[in-house]
Amino acid sequence: MAHDPAHDPAAGWKPHVAIGITGHRPDNPALSGNREAVLRALEDALGAIDRLACEAAGEGREIRLFTLLAGGIDQSAARIALARRWSLVAPLPFGAGLNCAINAGAATRGDVAALCSGGQAADPEVEARAAAIRTLADSAHLFEIADRDEEIRAALECSLADPADGQAARRLDALCSANVELAGRVMIERIDLLVAVWDRTRTDLAGGTGHTVLAALETGTPVLVIDPARPESWTILTRPEELGHLDPGAAAGPDLVRLEAIVAGALAPMAHSVERMRREKWRPRSSFGFGIYRWIEWLFGGRTAKSGTIQTRFEAPGSIAAGSAAGLLDVARAALGPEDRVVARIERELLPNFAWADGVSSRLSDAYRSGMSVNFMLSALAIIIGIAYLPLGLPELKWVFALIELGLLLAILAITYVGHARAWHRRWFETRRVAEYLRFAPAIAITGVARPVARWPRGGRGEWPERFSRDALRDAGLPEARIDRAFLRRALEGIVLPHITGQRRYHEAKAKQLARVDRRIDRAAESCFLAAVVSVSIWLAIAAAAAAGLVPASWPDATAKLFTFLGVAFPTLGANLAGLRYFGDFERFAAISRATSGKLSSVEERTGLLISGDEQRLTFSSASDLVRAVDEIIVGEIESWQSVYAAKHLGLPA
Repeated sequence: MAHDPAHDPAAGWKPHVAIGITGHRPDNPALSGNREAVLRALEDALGAIDRLACEAAGEGREIRLFTLLAGGIDQSAARIALARRWSLVAPLPFGAGLNCAINAGAATRGDVAALCSGGQAADPEVEARAAAIRTLADSAHLFEIADRDEEIRAALECSLADPADGQAARRLDALCSANVELAGRVMIERIDLLVAVWDRTRTDLAGGTGHTVLAALETGTPVLVIDPARPESWTILTRPEELGHLDPGAAAGPDLVRLEAIVAGALAPMAHSVERMRREKWRPRSSFGFGIYRWIEWLFGGRTAKSGTIQTRFEAPGSIAAGSAAGLLDVARAALGPEDRVVARIERELLPNFAWADGVSSRLSDAYRSGMSVNFMLSALAIIIGIAYLPLGLPELKWVFALIELGLLLAILAITYVGHARAWHRRWFETRRVAEYLRFAPAIAITGVARPVARWPRGGRGEWPERFSRDALRDAGLPEARIDRAFLRRALEGIVLPHITGQRRYHEAKAKQLARVDRRIDRAAESCFLAAVVSVSIWLAIAAAAAAGLVPASWPDATAKLFTFLGVAFPTLGANLAGLRYFGDFERFAAISRATSGKLSSVEERTGLLISGDEQRLTFSSASDLVRAVDEIIVGEIESWQSVYAAKHLGLPA
């Protein structure tokens, strides 16, 4: 078949608005003294978001509220969201049972045990709070960070057994704060806006409201602040430095202008980008006519998986789930269950879209790089053929050679025109970015990690690959899972580590091959110039010998045309090889791959140490940090690659 008409990469592209919530607990003095007004302000703020989303995307808009389901503001916002038919997502700092016990305020070991096992607390007040949490949890998509539950529960029971033990209380507080901070980070990474009911005082209490506000601003996530003292005049902050300029009397009313910009930005229509994507046709193999660049890499660098043939086959979007990604999906199903939404999104959208982008980008890369390589080759050939009549002794047929030269020059112009008209360079950049962002997407989605909206690269008008990839990952959402050490081990061993190892080996081999290509092309160019020097020197020696009477006097004239031809042909070939080397920039790409493989090797070693070490050190915090490190390496490699080729548009070899 010519292309795959069954796969539409934009079919599942549906942006949504993601809102996070943080706020004081019911016993906070600032909140308890003005509770009703604060709740009205919260209702108004969330209502404004709902209205703006409807205006931007109609009734089909999707809004997700991320909440840790803590007592007070978190639960109030969750009820408002459910009443408005929003999706409720809860990254819990503990397993559901322990989270219920801690947030319900269980004060006895018996109540802790009952709530952790899914039962009811004996204390009616504790049970009432637990029932409220369970009701919300039943309506939410739960991501339970439960890897340290045993340790935290033991600390909780120890603290309850001896309330006077200050050391036990401090340890419990430290453990809980660390996990709440971790759950807050999971929330912040996935939202467009954080709504915070905050008295604007402390920001140094890990996991607290102020600390969460500061963490959001440091990642570039805007924060809508409702001050319990003046709830009707909420404001939106976008930078950490603005915390030092909060003036309780400055805002005359809600900051609706910034709010509208945030909501509209999250739901901005991408019709032009969707149409651009749908014009790209995936094909099952590379173009034979544009295999020259692969052939050059093979000729000068040796055979590799990608350059060993002029033509290569691409994995079909509809086949990748049962093909190269079958093992990955088996691990994902074992970790999350076969019916998990994230597994389904990986299988039906993320993997097929990666295969589509990889195939389309590879063909465009061949067209662009082979087009420029052919231009260099044709320009050298045009000059050589243009003077080939001299050594052949065919001056009467010079017009034939000139006609061939003209044809070659016109071919160069035609290739350059077609390359510009069909935007090979831009389209290759765009689709390659999509492919590289989605290559690691399954590991990111399964482990609950995300790149914050503000941390995605921004490149001006060509940002749709980042927007598409970001929305694809966000839409997949958090896995509905209990994240324990068995889950983390399975994800690291079966998904993350194989990806790191494969990419490290690829970049190591690529660096060696490109270094060989660069070195051998350079030597070939030098050899051409050396041959030119030798040919000119030989003719001069012949002329000198003829003048000295050592050889017949007719030899200089008889050989002049041949050596003139060689004196032009060899430098022309050398210059074009040097131009091809400059265009390919093999040396810099080899350096980029060496640096990337070095970084991946470091993370690979860290991952191996984490897996093989003490079980207690295998935590969601450490595992997610490794996944983020790989993501940073990927984005850094993409930006380095783009910085090399960004200005190298298809042009004339002049």
